Amino acid sequence: MTGPASSRFNLVVMGDGYTAADLPKFRQQVDKHLNVLWSIEPFKSYRNYINVYAVEIPSPESGVDCDPNLTSPKVDTPLQMGFWGGCNPASVQRLLTVSATAAAQYADLVPGTTPSNRQILAIGNSDTYGGAGGTYATASGGNALSALITPHELGHSLGGLQDEYDYYARGARGAAYEGGEPSSIHHTLLTEQQMLAEQKKWFRWLGEQSESGGTIGRYEAGMYAGSGVWRPSKHSMMKTLGYYFDQVSRERMTQRISSRANLIQASTPAGPVAPTQVVWLQTLHPASHELTVTWTLNGTPLPTNNQRHVDLTTLSLPPTPHTLTATITDPTPFIRDPAVRAAITTTRTWTVHPTLDTAQSDGEATFTASTATEQPVNAGEVVYVETTQSDTEQPAVTWRLDGNQVPNPGNDRDLPLGPLNLTGSHTLTASVGSDTRTWQIDGTSPTTTATLSKPLLKITKPTGPEYIYNDAFTMALKATDDSAGYVVPEFRVNGDGWYNYYGWPTDAELPFRFTAEGTEIDQLVYGKLGVPRVVPWDDVPSGYGRHRIEYRAIDAPGNIAAPKSFAVTLLRPAPTCTTTITGVQNRPLTLISGVTCLTNATVNGPVTIRPGAALVATDTKIQGPLNASRAADVHLLRTTVNGPVSLTGITRSAVLVGSTIAGPLTVLYAQTTEPVVLAGNTINGPLACTSNAATPTNLQAPNHVAGPRSGQCRAL
Repeated sequence: MTGPASSRFNLVVMGDGYTAADLPKFRQQVDKHLNVLWSIEPFKSYRNYINVYAVEIPSPESGVDCDPNLTSPKVDTPLQMGFWGGCNPASVQRLLTVSATAAAQYADLVPGTTPSNRQILAIGNSDTYGGAGGTYATASGGNALSALITPHELGHSLGGLQDEYDYYARGARGAAYEGGEPSSIHHTLLTEQQMLAEQKKWFRWLGEQSESGGTIGRYEAGMYAGSGVWRPSKHSMMKTLGYYFDQVSRERMTQRISSRANLIQASTPAGPVAPTQVVWLQTLHPASHELTVTWTLNGTPLPTNNQRHVDLTTLSLPPTPHTLTATITDPTPFIRDPAVRAAITTTRTWTVHPTLDTAQSDGEATFTASTATEQPVNAGEVVYVETTQSDTEQPAVTWRLDGNQVPNPGNDRDLPLGPLNLTGSHTLTASVGSDTRTWQIDGTSPTTTATLSKPLLKITKPTGPEYIYNDAFTMALKATDDSAGYVVPEFRVNGDGWYNYYGWPTDAELPFRFTAEGTEIDQLVYGKLGVPRVVPWDDVPSGYGRHRIEYRAIDAPGNIAAPKSFAVTLLRPAPTCTTTITGVQNRPLTLISGVTCLTNATVNGPVTIRPGAALVATDTKIQGPLNASRAADVHLLRTTVNGPVSLTGITRSAVLVGSTIAGPLTVLYAQTTEPVVLAGNTINGPLACTSNAATPTNLQAPNHVAGPRSGQCRAL
């Protein structure tokens, strides 16, 4: 609860298909859904505008209808939730619907909420991916992506936003868009030049770095059409779950949240007031900033320094009627459209009558509302209080941090913590009269740990760790904090948009899997390194090469940890084995054809690779020299060669990573399309590279070379 239901935007969350025994799971899922929601703007900044009510409805049976298939049984549940649009063969599996009648009946149990000031979110007891965003938003509760379905569907239900998909039925690209200019605020047929010239659609945001990654511009496809219509961002939340709202959608969501609540929560009654009166008002309180209150007398601004009151006795008013007006504006940078800002700007007017007297107020001032004290606040939050009011004075609020008074001139109802640059734990108090409220400030960021699958090579640099892989790798993020509540981990690749870490779509407990082309799951693509691929037909560059991955977490109070990072280089995979050798080989090895893989092997003798043959040695020991002449491929991966290595005329690929060579290494006349890779090796002898078609590379992982380096390998 942040305030009276009648003056707030009320999010009514109800579960379906949770038996009495399942209700603890429902509570845990609601906590995750909400903490993910509070990590996303504008919900993060405007969470004080929102009351959340969880309606627990014990179900006779567990689960929802037609989950996961049309042949799956129907379940006896209060809200009649079901996949396939309520078990409709003409629908799609992911469409999870709810009985509008039943949902409204249960929402009506929450006092003060009405269809005009609330949003219903129904969560189904299912691990299957699904949701819907009509009048009422729905989401499954237990899928790895479930907590991301909620803000997306609220984008539909609350924001009136459209899907930015280029498909409706998964696996089939949508047809070209046909029709006129869409009414959708985030779809258009206009070019960027036309938007600017005609001042339409998202012209105010063009060229901005998108909050969801990339740049605000014009990207083809959306509204289920594969072409012929354009959207603002590469991948906002309305296209790809996991990213944030871009600025265009965020502006709309800010408007809709604000319009469901009253900026003025209370005030001196509008109308006539006495010239000896204190005129006051109480506003809403964003968690990220203060609202702006300006006062004018007969149209002339008063120097009130954003105060929430005017003491008319200080104005020396002539004994004639006067008009006093207060204007409440939200200065948020989330809004650029003047019409949108005007729509959430509120005024209140009083007439000062010289013949009226001020009624004296009795009683000591007390607090009537505040930022919740039951859980910690974050170190960048704006903490607020409201007090009982008087027509003769504005009760002053005194703020103390760890017992020391904090100056707070102007609007003393809000205290921005950000300028205090707090770290660690602190105690904040606010006092009015003899009444005191206390908050614990959590200035400690959450801790995020990344665990990666075993690389070919790891090196540590001042800029952070670097890894080399030659195919898929996984990353598990674990986020912890000293405050209770779900901690939201995030990552981003190459400075693109922050992306929610949800584990893996098939199992939230599995690590995220990166590959060069991505992994197709249920006809969507996940884990594409580099430029993301969302659907199989996306034509984007492969993810091979070097990338930087940053990761961080957001705790329940709202602290955002400073990001950590690592660099990763993804090589093309080694050729597929035709023969695999393990264990000990007490003989020389001569490879004539095919691809021979030595895996955790020991070869007690020399290795010779003839023209056209290939060797992939991983975690292997070769007790002797290695000679390859016109071989197709030679990959020495975390391998030791007790002798010289000579590679001459390699035709397809040569990759030596994290290996040790007890002797000289020569690389001559390689005809490979991509450079020979020599990265992080220990070479107990000279290193010479001559006449190779492409200059060999060390992937920014220098080799340790005991002898001289010459030719193309001089800098490696």
